[in-house]
Amino acid sequence: MNSPADARALQLLNSVFGHAVFRGAQAEIVGHVAGGGDALVLMPTGGGKSLCYQLPALLREGTALVVSPLIALMQDQVAALKQLGVRAAFLNSTLDGREVNACERALRNGDLDLLYVAPERLMMPRMLECLTESRLALFAIDEAHCVSQWGHDFRPEYLQLSVLHERFPAVPRIALTATADPQTREEIVRRLALDDARVFISSFDRPNIRYTIVDKQDARAQLLRFIREEHDGDAGIVYCLSRKKVDETAAWLKSHGVRALPYHAGMDTAARAENQNRFQREDGIVVVATIAFGMGIDKPDVRFVAHLDLPKSIEGYYQETGRAGRDGAPADAWMAYGLGDVVQQRRMIDQSEGSEDYRRVSVAKLDALLGLCETAGCRRVRLLDYFGEASAACGNCDTCLEAPQIWDATEAARKALSAIYRTGQRFGAVHLIDVLRGRTTDRITQWEHQRLNVFGLGADLDEAAWRNVFRQLAALGYVRPDHEAYGALKLTEASRAVLKGEQRVEMRQAVTRKGRAAKKSRAAASDLPAADGGLLERLKAWRTAQAREQGVPAYVIFHDRTLAEIAAVRPGDMDALGGLSGIGAKKLERYGPALLELVRA
Repeated sequence: MNSPADARALQLLNSVFGHAVFRGAQAEIVGHVAGGGDALVLMPTGGGKSLCYQLPALLREGTALVVSPLIALMQDQVAALKQLGVRAAFLNSTLDGREVNACERALRNGDLDLLYVAPERLMMPRMLECLTESRLALFAIDEAHCVSQWGHDFRPEYLQLSVLHERFPAVPRIALTATADPQTREEIVRRLALDDARVFISSFDRPNIRYTIVDKQDARAQLLRFIREEHDGDAGIVYCLSRKKVDETAAWLKSHGVRALPYHAGMDTAARAENQNRFQREDGIVVVATIAFGMGIDKPDVRFVAHLDLPKSIEGYYQETGRAGRDGAPADAWMAYGLGDVVQQRRMIDQSEGSEDYRRVSVAKLDALLGLCETAGCRRVRLLDYFGEASAACGNCDTCLEAPQIWDATEAARKALSAIYRTGQRFGAVHLIDVLRGRTTDRITQWEHQRLNVFGLGADLDEAAWRNVFRQLAALGYVRPDHEAYGALKLTEASRAVLKGEQRVEMRQAVTRKGRAAKKSRAAASDLPAADGGLLERLKAWRTAQAREQGVPAYVIFHDRTLAEIAAVRPGDMDALGGLSGIGAKKLERYGPALLELVRA
């Protein structure tokens, strides 16, 4: 960075945001957008996307309009910017008429650096008229993957955003997302008319996140063991597919001593908002939620994200797991997965009202996710490869830490496929396993399946092993669940070669994973010197009091990492304190004396 503009950007980075250096491609992106260029930015959650438009907003004349899809996200970001002394505001449904008028007046008068607005409000004639009467620095379209009909979070109102280029061709635009495969990227460019934009693709890797996928047995018990052994007292998110399962899981965890709260669209609005506020403002809360929760949450210290149900795609999985460890400290992405998940997802696709193309793409995305679940290699390599990024084995996922054994499952696969065929392709895995293991149940007798030549043919494998076989047969494409036949397994064309003995089948053996003392084993991952534990607790208590007094989340005051650095370095004066990461001029002026007093005490 050599030009006066570059020097000005670096100066603002330090004085406003409290950072000494840019990360990755931030400097290049900031320079390009501040100079009037359009950009598409793909950067992982926690990689510093917001700075890529917030800093150009301060460098350019006028107000930056930030399109944000969720109220919680814009409110948090505005609160954080105000702490830094930036003139920021939002326009959404929480404001009354008087507040809306005041905000629009501030926009016209040039009294705002950034204004956050939802896409549906931005497209209102009144808002567009207001924009024509204002000086605009840039448009930032956050969560740009919402424009893609193939994506995991499609929002029709995003399709209208191409009008920004048509009505304000001289105003630069920057679209940002953490999740977009090549097909989604092409759609973002086309639908937002970003044909001439520079595309910046950072690494999709989140090295601080450990990926673990376990064979689903007793999922709630497995989850509880994971939380108790590795994240006792930590903030986390647990995703479930249905509202009923959210409520039941939250109640069950709470009954076992976990501070768990439910969150889903079917809840009373006030109760849902209260649970979200508690998650943001209190330490150690675990939210059990549908995927509606999380996209608008800027909480940096979520230590784990768990899935009790399979997401729809790798994009969805990546987006949801990316809500863990935004602060860069070690975090976990944990999922329990079984054959029932495959059946459930295929049923949802088959019953979808989407076009044939939509269902075909959805099946391909599900197959890619099943490949990630069933891989015997590094999960991170498989995950990054999906986004077109080459990598080497990471050493920080379950398959790297404890490599699964591969076995020749050809004979077992033939027995399983024969059982499906001999029973008329009308039954699910539970009944088929009973047939193979030779169990004389009422249902077996009713259908006279004890007379079949496959009855008892698989007594050499236990029930868990057969569940593994049927799940992997579905993931490998040899069988498919039929939702019209209540989840019955049917043979695919690919199974013919296996049954004829022309195709060898290899499978992963189930792994019984040992608990890990994650906090102890990964303590070395931090690059900070050891913090004074007592001082750190006093700093956190002070931060909690400040947050409560101001009505904002604690991390808006300071991130955990900043407090840990203060407790480790123990600065003795304002200059030393101001040199720490995350402490800009405004925060130093506002909080410096109190922090130094705490250090001296």
